[in-house]
Amino acid sequence: MTRLMTLLATAAAFATPLHAQEITEFRIGLLGGENAQDRMASNECLRGYAEEALGVPVRLFTPADYNGVIQGLLGGSLDMAWLGASAYAAVYVADENAIEPVLVKTNLDGSYTYHSIGFARADSGITSVADMEGKTFAFADPNSTSGFLIPNVELPAEGYSMAEGEYFSRIGFSGGHEQSIIAVVNGDYDAGVTWADGQGAWEDGYNSGALRKAADSGIVDMNDIVEIWKSSPIPEGPVVLRQALPDDVKQTMIDLVAGLHEADPECAYGVAAGETAGFTPVTHEEYQTIIDIRRAEMN
Repeated sequence: MTRLMTLLATAAAFATPLHAQEITEFRIGLLGGENAQDRMASNECLRGYAEEALGVPVRLFTPADYNGVIQGLLGGSLDMAWLGASAYAAVYVADENAIEPVLVKTNLDGSYTYHSIGFARADSGITSVADMEGKTFAFADPNSTSGFLIPNVELPAEGYSMAEGEYFSRIGFSGGHEQSIIAVVNGDYDAGVTWADGQGAWEDGYNSGALRKAADSGIVDMNDIVEIWKSSPIPEGPVVLRQALPDDVKQTMIDLVAGLHEADPECAYGVAAGETAGFTPVTHEEYQTIIDIRRAEMN
């Protein structure tokens, strides 16, 4: 039996006829940061597996920004998503009973952290944030952990003001990680931040993350950009499920995603944004620090 057949057999074991009675469809939200077409393509295999396992139609949703997924989870129009830690904190702060974290992407070394990566064009002469005075800087999305929350905390702590015009001449939101990469490569901003696991080779875009996805798709040649800053380790965001879902539906999806890396490595590569060790269980406690930071930023 192939690994794919094993995955589907395992998922089908949890797919009882009750699913059709309890849910009529299953909706997966795909966080922004990559263009909608690529997000859909990367997750189509997961959609197909979930549809077969659950026995109901499964739909993918690609809102224009992070808030679209956040509001979908809060409003109950989405059942599942892979969130960044800050987006998870945003949902939790708004409604503690809306979702539950169930799985987290792990790196090849078994860790489940990643980094906010500052980057600039290689021909810009910028090699560190110290070279950025009077230059333009791109964040990704206000609800992005690596694309806003963490650099917005750590860079001021390092002495770089986030007040526009005080150190950087202009600060803006590109709309997502892919958009930030494109904006810097095209010269619309002098530098920006995105996310990566920080493992493996820079030339590959590291092992996983937005840089890896952009390099794989040909959006950027990693030789054309340089790293100018790296944050402290950030807890990888969780795969979350709507709390109100039936328990057997939750378990089916947990088992499906947890077994994806072993059963279908190519599918797992697309879903997890690169080379990883798959998804493992995670709890709410892992995100308390990010929740505290998020609440502090609101005050």
